[in-house]
Amino acid sequence: MRLQKATRCALYAVLELAQESERQISAADIAEKYGISANHLAKVLRDLTRAGLVESMRGAGGGYRFSGNAKRVTLYEVVHMFEDVGQGVRPEPGDNLPIGRALSRVTTEIDEIAVSTLKSITLSTLLKLTDRLSAEQLLHGEND
Repeated sequence: MRLQKATRCALYAVLELAQESERQISAADIAEKYGISANHLAKVLRDLTRAGLVESMRGAGGGYRFSGNAKRVTLYEVVHMFEDVGQGVRPEPGDNLPIGRALSRVTTEIDEIAVSTLKSITLSTLLKLTDRLSAEQLLHGEND
């Protein structure tokens, strides 16, 4: 599954903020860390703020802070804000023919599996995977 830039920006931001939920982090810091456009990230962060997943703090020490529950917020909730995943398949030319119907059925099933998977993974679960991958990288680096 290939995600749009806005979706990746949102996931980077939400996960980064959820990882350090007590700390405020600037959009510029997140953008620099992940090599993404600060302007684009700012737009995405506005959407995340409106959705109640992050809080915006103004002022000299301002930035953003995660305001959701990482154990309850799923990847689907973030992805669904920016992608049409799970919206059903739009009719295509040829869908009324047997091959078209078969292809439509398969792509619908793939979409349903993707939605189920995204709904089953919380931010907390993905952050645990991140920690494991970081530990493996350190271990692998020590063995080289």
